[in-house]
Amino acid sequence: MRPSTSLPPASGARPLINGPRKVGAVLAALTLGLLAGCVTVNVYFPAAEAQRAADKIINAVTGSTTPAPGAPAEPAKPQATPGTQPPSSRASADSRPESLLASAAIRVLDALIPSAQAAGGANLNISTPQIRAIIADMHQRFQHLKPYFQSGVVGVTEDGTIAVRDQSTVPLMQRATLAQLVAQQNQDLSQLYTQIAIANGHPEWVNDIRGAFARRWIAHARQTGWYYRDGQGNWVKG
Repeated sequence: MRPSTSLPPASGARPLINGPRKVGAVLAALTLGLLAGCVTVNVYFPAAEAQRAADKIINAVTGSTTPAPGAPAEPAKPQATPGTQPPSSRASADSRPESLLASAAIRVLDALIPSAQAAGGANLNISTPQIRAIIADMHQRFQHLKPYFQSGVVGVTEDGTIAVRDQSTVPLMQRATLAQLVAQQNQDLSQLYTQIAIANGHPEWVNDIRGAFARRWIAHARQTGWYYRDGQGNWVKG
């Protein structure tokens, strides 16, 4: 009786991969694919959240408690459904290879793009010490500027700042003080927009934040009867 011999694999044939090794290989490929795909994920500017933040700060600066028309509503908080589990818990409870891959994909995405998820629903951070100090200074300065807004001497501009519209009714001795108040308020406004962008980890958002605030300042001017400057440089009474 001849001893049995194992035949070598045919030329060019690859050995079979057993189950666990195959799952590991697929998981590694999926992870690499997710990593490559997440490189192109864009974190979009949260416009609605910026407008809500602008209204809060404008109210704090001016002492107003009534939101200007057109303010976006606060997002409703999601309600948990009794007896349900989050998707990641359901996936981890199943030991099948397909469920393991889905669970791993969720964990990878959660780790790689938390900022993108936050931008979709979370409020902007407007509570850093730097931002609070700027708001306090602007609120104190606004007490001196308020009569000039009400009389039409000063108005808000289309770029999120303020400007002297007509100083003909201002006594000569007070015009230098008025110019200084406007310059200091504009400096703080610019710093405010910069600090909000930095506080939220996106310095490149500064122009978007300025634009959001400019729109809400104009909405506030329309409500209170202040003057505001439109995109063509014309002064309009609210």
